Amino acid sequence: MSQTAVPAAGASLSAARRARELSEATDGRVVDVLVVGLGATGAGAALDAAARGLDVIAVDAHDLAFGTSRWSSKLIHGGLRYLASAQWDVAHESAVERGVLMERTAPHLVSAQPFVLPLTGLVSRGQAALAWAGFRAGDALRLSARTARTTLPAPRRLSPVETRHLAPALRPDGLRGGLLSWDGKLTDDARLVTALARTAAAHGARVLTRARALELTTSGARIRDELTGDEGEIRARTVINASGVWAGGLVDGIRIRPSRGTHLVLRSEHIGRLPAGLHIPVPGETNRFVLVLPQGDGRVYVGLTDEPLDGPVPDVPEAPESDIGFLLDVLGSVLDVPVRRSDIVGAFAGLRPLLDTSDTASPGGASRTADISRRHAVLTSPDGVVSVVGGKLTTYRRMAEDAVNAAIDAHGLAAGPSPTATLPLVGAAAPLTLASLRAPRRLVQRYGTEAPAVHDLAVRDPRLGEPVVPGHPVTGAEVLWALRHEGALDEADLLDRRTRIGVVPADRAQAMEAVRGLLGEALGTGS
Repeated sequence: MSQTAVPAAGASLSAARRARELSEATDGRVVDVLVVGLGATGAGAALDAAARGLDVIAVDAHDLAFGTSRWSSKLIHGGLRYLASAQWDVAHESAVERGVLMERTAPHLVSAQPFVLPLTGLVSRGQAALAWAGFRAGDALRLSARTARTTLPAPRRLSPVETRHLAPALRPDGLRGGLLSWDGKLTDDARLVTALARTAAAHGARVLTRARALELTTSGARIRDELTGDEGEIRARTVINASGVWAGGLVDGIRIRPSRGTHLVLRSEHIGRLPAGLHIPVPGETNRFVLVLPQGDGRVYVGLTDEPLDGPVPDVPEAPESDIGFLLDVLGSVLDVPVRRSDIVGAFAGLRPLLDTSDTASPGGASRTADISRRHAVLTSPDGVVSVVGGKLTTYRRMAEDAVNAAIDAHGLAAGPSPTATLPLVGAAAPLTLASLRAPRRLVQRYGTEAPAVHDLAVRDPRLGEPVVPGHPVTGAEVLWALRHEGALDEADLLDRRTRIGVVPADRAQAMEAVRGLLGEALGTGS
């Protein structure tokens, strides 16, 4: 096996490591930083602090990427939509962070994604001109962020023939052409979080899933092991609350206004061949689009909505019929053969943790979550707990850096500047190195330099090379790798986060027996 096939030293997360490190975490020793929440921002904060040499523990009540971070559009946005609302700083920050991910920290997970905006009869020439100006401005953002043209090609106009070549499912009648633009696309948002957590672990952080923070204190937190019910205390000099939409439940005075984003899941055959994604303008809106996102695994996502959530925050939000109907209507406005309700094989909804700074009693307060700024905020409570809220997936690294800076300043910790803008995540390498790996391309896009090790499992045991469920590319080798090295503890971790089999309920049910068998074998051998 080549050197690139060996997991990074200290980066393997497993049930055995979790049990050992959870015991160490509650033995009375004081650590520098306790991070609560293991979505992208929390895992990013754990990595940032550990990479500065701080002693770190990071906990989550559930699993890596359990909340918002697994329900995104899988896009790394360059900030174009924020230009339209004059949020120049947010737009530039997004473009910079997109470049960091694509060129330095995670080129194996983030690649360039082409999008076509079809110019149909529903798009006036004035709207088309505005969209084209926006794409040109987005390219200027790329330049200002110093992202190479080879990483993100220039936008251009398309003829009707070129438009149909990139999106054959479009209705030809009235099609004047299209606008081609580019943005960043994640292979999988949950895999990004897994890579962050494992890289943090390689730098010495203790990453503990199924460890619920019951109460935050000035000296740490009281936690409960959700597997055993045992309670204990983690002592820390500073606490970073990165629990997303649940942040207000741990620290008083934080108001989160969750925004629900819904996606439909279709089989690729219901849309047809899609070399590019689609931007479909929402009728009556000037800066709102429905996205059609080919996933490369036989599925296509269609999203997304931006609606406020009223009432308690659920662990797993549901996609309401009103959102599903809206997305189908917009999709049907451009397709030659409309998608029917019966064609939908799955749907998911995520909650954006937007910071509500509006005066709800004031008529000038924000009435829609779409109107709330995507700027993030770092807030320090009177008892010294640092909370990081707002923001979005693309800017997780900057959010994490700002949170750790605040924690260092508030508690006088000895640490240098953040190195994470140039710190490769587990599996990352230069494009030429990734292209030379002796492993299937699909595995390289998910595991980077670890792809040969995953592939080697299937070579040694051909049974592990078989798909877990017919029609989906995930193999038994990937499931076993997740158990041995990626901290998966049960079937839900494997089906819903380490792989995305679970977003189609029928596939999830069909895969359950095979996954349970592999889980039993792994536990039986002590892997």
